[in-house]
Amino acid sequence: MTGPHALKPFLLAFPGPLRDRLVAAVLAGEKTATTGLLVEYEIENEDLPEAGERSALIDSDGREVAVVEITEVHVLPLRDADLRLALGEGEGYRSVAEWREGHERFWHSEEMREALGDPEFLVDDGTMLVVEWFRVVEAGQPAG
Repeated sequence: MTGPHALKPFLLAFPGPLRDRLVAAVLAGEKTATTGLLVEYEIENEDLPEAGERSALIDSDGREVAVVEITEVHVLPLRDADLRLALGEGEGYRSVAEWREGHERFWHSEEMREALGDPEFLVDDGTMLVVEWFRVVEAGQPAG
């Protein structure tokens, strides 16, 4: 799937069990949205994704397992996260509160705080999020 114009990597969480679960949910068609922190883009000096952009979904072993196309991008405060997003995340959340609890656990994790360079990082209602909606346009062959 890697051509002369290698696609930007589409990374969910950190390598490990959580990424494995999220990648499986994308490949199963259950996960069609992902939420990141705006501050991550600022720290990495990275441009925000745009609708129509394609990326390579990467598994925990660093392999490209699918090509995804961004369909929508929204920048919004945490307080505006809604049920459509909670369900679109494909992690079995049944409410915005459940979704928020799961994401806060991740955003407040040691790994995330280290990545942000802030050992006491906390989100609140006004924390700005980058929500990406996407679809799989090409799935790779399962490894085996």
